Parts: sequence; C-alpha cells; structure tokens
Amino acid sequence: MKSKWIIPVILVVLVGIPAANAVELGQVPPTVQLSGEKGGRVDGTPWSSTEIKGKVYTLMYVDPDAKDMNIPTEKALKAQNFPKNIYGSIAIINMNATWKPNFIINKILKGKQKTYPDTIYVRDMDYYISKAWKLKKNGSYAVLCFDQDGKLIFLKDGKLSTGDTQKLIESIKTALKPMEEKPAPTEQSAPTEEGETK
Repeated sequence: MKSKWIIPVILVVLVGIPAANAVELGQVPPTVQLSGEKGGRVDGTPWSSTEIKGKVYTLMYVDPDAKDMNIPTEKALKAQNFPKNIYGSIAIINMNATWKPNFIINKILKGKQKTYPDTIYVRDMDYYISKAWKLKKNGSYAVLCFDQDGKLIFLKDGKLSTGDTQKLIESIKTALKPMEEKPAPTEQSAPTEEGETK
C-alpha cells in the first residue's frame, strides 16, 4: 500500500528542484542574437553574445523593476576601477518583465548610455536571454562574469550577498591577471637593404 505514495512524493521533490542554468561555469553560453524586434543595443544596432570575448566582462541581466537589487555590488565593482582596455560591462534590460512602457525605458537607457559610455546597454524584448540561458524571467537581477575567451566564471541569479560580491571581484581579478601580465607588443624596426634592422 505504501508504494502508491512513492510516485507522488518523487514528483513533489522534482518540482521543488530548480532547473539548472543552460550556461555552466567554464563554458561559453548558447549564442543569443538580439536585433530588430528582438532588441539589440540602445542605438538600434544588433548585439550578439558572441561579442563577449577579448576582455573580461561582467554582464547584468536586469528586470527594470528590480534595478536596485544589486546596487551594493555595482558600487563595489565601480570602486575597483578595473582597466577599461581589458575589462568591460554589459547591461541587458529584460524589457518584457516590467509594466513600464518601452518608450520610457528606452529614454532612460539612452541617457544611461551617454552617462556611462563604457558600458554596453542592450534591450531584450521577449526573454530571449532568460530562455536561452535559463535565468529567472521576472523580478530578478542576474550577475554573470566571463573571461576573455567568453567562458562563464561567475553566476548569481538574484540578490548578491557581500560574500557573493567579493567572490565576483576575486573572479574578475583572477581572470584579469594573465592579461595584465601579458607584455605589450614591441615594434619591429624596418629592415635595411642588407636585411638588418635599424
């Protein structure tokens, strides 16, 4: 008789387990292209997740209604003053997660892009990032960090604790270290007629 309870109990347990993120630590996330009706940069040009390479990037996927959730983390990152030639930031706005009209959000984003030109502002019009990477759709503020090869090195979907923020900063510093130590390319002198360099 007890066996008839096994399946319902298993189902309840499985339902309570959150779905794993499609993007995993040490891996490059599934490619997402945002352009046209799907979204893109605030200036109207397309954006692709394949652009996350060449620098260490912090990416923030934000529900506009939860924009204040990780302000302490934002301030902590700003205070680090990471070198802009090897570090960048991307803010992707989850446009469909809010009741606020798109034209108002667009106006705010254009203002932010002018104020913070080093940050790439992107609009996701219909949960494309959250669906592809299995992030929360509503009421959340996900923080992801990628190394120069585009591999995920940090992910927290929701409010970051002080410990989470410190872990994020340490992950960034670790990823930046080999880039900072890389010697700058040296200029080669023009060869002379004898094939020697001056």
